[in-house]
Amino acid sequence: MSIELKSTKEIERMRAAGLFVYEVHQVLAEMVQPGVTTRDLDRKAHELCRARGAIPAFLNYPSASSGVCPFPGVICASANEVIVHGIPDDRPLEEGDILSIDFGCCIDEFFGDAAVTHAVGTIDAAAQELLTVTEASLEDAIRQCYAGNRIGDISHAVQSRVERHGFGVVREFVGHGIGRRMHEPPHVPNFGRSGQGRLLKPGMVLAIEPMVTAGGFETKVVEDGWTAVTRDGSLAAHFEHTVAITDGEPYVLSRP
Repeated sequence: MSIELKSTKEIERMRAAGLFVYEVHQVLAEMVQPGVTTRDLDRKAHELCRARGAIPAFLNYPSASSGVCPFPGVICASANEVIVHGIPDDRPLEEGDILSIDFGCCIDEFFGDAAVTHAVGTIDAAAQELLTVTEASLEDAIRQCYAGNRIGDISHAVQSRVERHGFGVVREFVGHGIGRRMHEPPHVPNFGRSGQGRLLKPGMVLAIEPMVTAGGFETKVVEDGWTAVTRDGSLAAHFEHTVAITDGEPYVLSRP
């Protein structure tokens, strides 16, 4: 499929969605603590969407697998060994957990998307290193988002940082283009060779999202058809921003 390039005005409309995504993440970050449930977080995100008139991107998103119900949450809440697509539930968070919150929405016909992995209370040094390296790999990727570079430059930036620290890069799930639809071409893998893949052009908007494990990169999806976990039970972290390619610096739409 062809990549839809956005105009400057369209990117600014995406900026409004991205900033709201950021605001929701800020509110949810204040709530993350032992004893809170991911359903509590989901309800708050839904409440904020209603107040803003934003359409939650994930709620009732259809599965690509037959027989699997649409996604039931406003956020994806992925704790510990869950990589992505965790369904909010009533299990209280515990001290030492890590929790990825992924949230996207549509405002004025355009989508925004971002994810953050949080420490729940005090976490151990190994878990903290996983979070630090994963977030740093996202920043490395963003620094490659210049017109004239290629998707592989983004992919290689993530993989080289992650594997240098002894962590695993998930292969089965990747970043994506974003715009009038939540998921658009191209795919943005977190592994690959620099200088390879699609050419980055002004007007491309990408959701870049390193998904990193403390062990092997192999994954599996559990019985609900959505929740993706590490096959070896190791911890996983996930960070994401929506980034526009411009004639100059990378434009991160999902943060101030």
